[in-house]
Amino acid sequence: MRPIDMHCDTVLRLMKDKENLELYENDFSIDIKKMKKSNSLAQFFAMFVDLKEEKDPLEVCLEMIDKFYIELEKNTTHISLATNYEEILKNDSEGKMSAVLTIEEGGVIKGNLHNLRNFYRLGVRAITLTWNFPNEIGFPNTNYEHKDKGLTSFGEEVVHEMNRLGMLIDVSHLSDKGLNDVASLTSKPFIASHSNARSVKEHSRNLTDDMIRTLSENGGVMGICFERNFLGESETARVEDMVRHIKHIRNIGGIDVIALGSDFDGCHPNGEISNIGEIGKLAYSLKNNKFTEDEIDKIFYKNAMRVIKDVM
Repeated sequence: MRPIDMHCDTVLRLMKDKENLELYENDFSIDIKKMKKSNSLAQFFAMFVDLKEEKDPLEVCLEMIDKFYIELEKNTTHISLATNYEEILKNDSEGKMSAVLTIEEGGVIKGNLHNLRNFYRLGVRAITLTWNFPNEIGFPNTNYEHKDKGLTSFGEEVVHEMNRLGMLIDVSHLSDKGLNDVASLTSKPFIASHSNARSVKEHSRNLTDDMIRTLSENGGVMGICFERNFLGESETARVEDMVRHIKHIRNIGGIDVIALGSDFDGCHPNGEISNIGEIGKLAYSLKNNKFTEDEIDKIFYKNAMRVIKDVM
């Protein structure tokens, strides 16, 4: 069991909390010590930017990327950047975990493909096309308000360019129609880095059964999210609810569409799995629910690695 977690907001927390400035050890849900405890293979680190709070989202994102690299440089014996499948394997062979650089909010490219290409040159390998606000690319699924609005013409260009570059297109937060637009345009698998099943928990951020099938047919994956509001009715993010979503998704889209996307340090804290070091609780529960070792390995890392290999 070598978890690949496809979404966290730890870099934002490191920048905002002046008492916890180190990636090696902090009070958040993800740090290097906790990742080592879980035997992590790779962690996706999202550069999250709130369009409504920041005057220049591009500048803020660049500042976050600088912070990301500063933290990696402090910890070269433990973790290294990975921009493709081979680099994850190389890091692992050297006894190091991998850090994958991602962006959560396609609005940071400010409607310019040259900014997208420059982010690629900086090492960014996945972009969540929208967060909770419309941008130049498309519309979010905030309270179903934009459910039937899809990608803009610029958004279509972004899909093609991300395909060409070898970047993962992430449709978590994107409108229902936006996801279907991506599916019709993309030549490569895409992901929903941190989304659950809408049939299990009614929430606009979760995927319908049809969306899960579309994602699966495209060869993509969806990362099970630990946000309590996307899991069930409990005030705590419960492991049994995660398993309930996983069972449903397996029934609808098959085992190969399921991955991990905790949303640690961006979701409500104090769930039953409070940090990456406790991710084994999910594997234990899956085993008790008659999932095979191979199925658990697919959920924890094999499915994500397949998509990374296919796209990056």
